[in-house]
Parts: sequence; structure tokens; C-alpha cells
Amino acid sequence: MRTLFRVLRPLRTGLVAIAMLFAGVILVGAPAHASDKSIRIGLVTFLSGPEADPFGVPARIAAEAIVESLNAGTAPAPYGSIGMSGVPIELVIVDEAGGATKQVAEFRNLVERQKVDFVIGYISSSDCLAIPPVAEELKKLTVLFDCGTPRVFEDASYKYVFRTRPHATMDAVAGARYLLEARSELNSYAGMNQNYAWGQDSWNDWKAVMEVLRPKAKFTTSQMPKFGAGQYSAEISALMQSRPEVIHSSLWGSDLEAFMLQSTPRGLFKRSALLLIAGEPNLHRLVGNIPDGTIVGARGPHGVFAPNSELNDWLRRIYKAKTSREPNYPAYSAAQAFLGLKAAYERARLEKVKSAIPMGAARGVKEGMEEAYRMPNTEEVIAAFEHLTFASPSGKVMMRLGKGHQAVQGTAYGTTRTVNGKVIIENIKYYPVEEVQPPEDVRSIDWIKGGLKPGRW
Repeated sequence: MRTLFRVLRPLRTGLVAIAMLFAGVILVGAPAHASDKSIRIGLVTFLSGPEADPFGVPARIAAEAIVESLNAGTAPAPYGSIGMSGVPIELVIVDEAGGATKQVAEFRNLVERQKVDFVIGYISSSDCLAIPPVAEELKKLTVLFDCGTPRVFEDASYKYVFRTRPHATMDAVAGARYLLEARSELNSYAGMNQNYAWGQDSWNDWKAVMEVLRPKAKFTTSQMPKFGAGQYSAEISALMQSRPEVIHSSLWGSDLEAFMLQSTPRGLFKRSALLLIAGEPNLHRLVGNIPDGTIVGARGPHGVFAPNSELNDWLRRIYKAKTSREPNYPAYSAAQAFLGLKAAYERARLEKVKSAIPMGAARGVKEGMEEAYRMPNTEEVIAAFEHLTFASPSGKVMMRLGKGHQAVQGTAYGTTRTVNGKVIIENIKYYPVEEVQPPEDVRSIDWIKGGLKPGRW
């Protein structure tokens, strides 16, 4: 019996030591010697050009505020650990302006010269279609944080690419539902969208939804100016001549502002109501040029649509500490990307600590401790990211489409009213994910044409 005890005692000691290490890592994060380096994250967003102020800069401000808070360990649960598992985060920020070819070159520079560990970025859908093949080639984990085209994961499959916000089908479906709940006898509609991936996909989904939900309504005209056109006289004339009851538009940034500023003096919106898929970031800049009753979305439950929570209060507080404005939806999109990556990284870290216990028992305390101290590699973070569910200032985010690489989420719409020189959103209605998102392995357009059958999440 004593012999058996002598044999088992080292095993028991190893298990106790590794278990204590396991508990310590969970409580305090990574060991001290791991924090002498940083996790470098490349952030790509519009810093110049007309898309910077309403979209790119809010995303950058949010990212900087979030990283500062995470590095200080002041974020609410479940994100209270310093940086990522005790390792501080360092941002390397790149301007998204310049087009897809330039962004591919910038991405290679981030990976090959700047030696970033991860990349978070991309507002333009064109950039989001160009970057994933390069991310796969370079084997760099990349999180798309804002772009909307469903094509990213419906036309291809990626290992190293994730998108932590829902794609644009959600916006089209919820927008149509909201409109028809208010105008059940709608007779006509038209479109005003940019002629590239985002505008094309948004309009195609919208028109298909309307053909399912309100087949009696007449489609009058679809205007597709090029991205960044700036002048819309011909398109406004065509819309006025066709006299639709409602105009669907996915215009964003400076294109949306130019369209509104040119349309209002001509009285377009006295004839036709307006639905803005992505209008929320521009509302503060359109006072006096956006009619009351305009239907507006924020491409998810962001901004004024965000639920009351400690995480939402935290984002608003740290964002407003850097600027006088409330965070708009690009700021919330950035938050989802950073918190999703942190959640995945720390889940992978936790799995390593768990594996250290049996390793310590089987091979010895030293090897178990070495395993527990080691930071997760890219492959391990990817495995943790796939099918992850995580908390955000906009509520629960589920990585459910694209083989666990594409997020799904519910969304909301409301209508505008100008009060004391400020545009507010009222009559808000929320739509659960099963009503607005296709299930896995079903293309969005096929799901729509098949009758929008609710999925299971």
C-alpha cells in the first residue's frame, strides 16, 4: 500500500499544482512574463475623404477608446481582463480610402512589414470582397467589422476571415416588414442605390422581399449611380417622374448627404416617402434636409436602438469621453469586432489552461505549466471563434452562418422626427434574428424567394 502511495503522490502533486495554476490564470489573466509584449491589431477604416466623418472616424474613435479601456482592465464583464488574457493590445491604424487595389497592398504591408497579429477593418463592401482571398493566402486572421454584402460567405468559404456583424439581407427584410406594417396597401416603390456590391445586393434583396410580401405593389424605377457620384440631378428627375410612394435607398456617407441636399429643394420627398437602410450615422448632419417620417435603420440594434446594458453604457461613456457625440452604428460595429476577437482569444486561452491539467498529470508539472503559460496561436483562436456566441453593447451576437464565420443578430427600424433642431428616432420596432436572416447553407436570395420561412437559432 505504501508503495502504491509513493507512486501516486507525484501524480497528485502535479494535478494540484496544475489545478492551482488553472485557477490563478482564470482569476488574474495571463502570467506576468507574458505581458512584456503586445498583441498588434491592424485597424483599417476611412480616415480621409467624404466617408471618414460619418463612418470611418467614429469607428476609429471607438476602437481607440475600447483598446484603452481593455488595456486598463476597466471594461465590464465578461471583458474585464487586461488586454487579451493579460496581454496589452497595440493598434496599427490604416486609412481605407483609395479603393480595393490599394487596400490589398496595405493589407500585405500590415502583415508582412508591420507584423500585426490580427486585422480588423473594412467599411466598403468592395474592400470586403477583395481582402479575404489575400487573408487566406497570408494566413492572417481578419475580422470584417462593417461591410454588408452577403457575397463574402455566400460565394466563398474562408478559414481566416470572420465578420462580426450581420450581412445586408437583414436590413432589406426588416426594412420591408417595417414599411408594410405602416403602409399595408402600398402601391408603388422605387430604388436609389450605388452601383457596386453593397448597393446592388441591398436593392436586389429589397425588391425580392417586396415581391414576396407585397406582390401587388408596382416597381417604378431603379436608379444606380456610381459610388461617389456626388451629383444626382438625373436620378432625382427620374424618381420624381415615376412618382413612387416610397423610395428605398442604401446610400451612405457623403453620397447620402449629397442626395438629400439636392432632393429637398426640388420637393422629391413631398411626393415620395423615404426608407434609408444605412441612414443613422448621417442624421446629425441632415437636420432640415430629412423629412419627418423617414424610415431609418442602423444596420443592427446599434446607437439609439441598442438595448439597455452595462456594456452599452460603457461604450457610450468611453466614446463620449473622446468626442461630444453619441456613438453611431460604425462605432458599435467596431465594438463588436474587438469584443468578438477578445472573446475568441480568451476562449482559446481557457482551452489551453484546461488542457494543461491532464498534460501535467501525464507528463509532469513542468510541461503542464509550460502549456498553461503559452498564448494561443492563430489556429486555436480560429477554432474558438467559429460558432462563438458573445455579448456586445448591441446585445447577443451569434457566429452562425458561413460555417461559423458570419454573425447573425436581430435588428430594428424607426422613423425620424425633428425636435428642437435635432433629428430623433421614434416608433422603434425590433425584429428577431429568425425573421430577418436566412439559415445556414441557404443563399439569401433563395431564402427570400422561398417565402422568408423563419429559421432556428
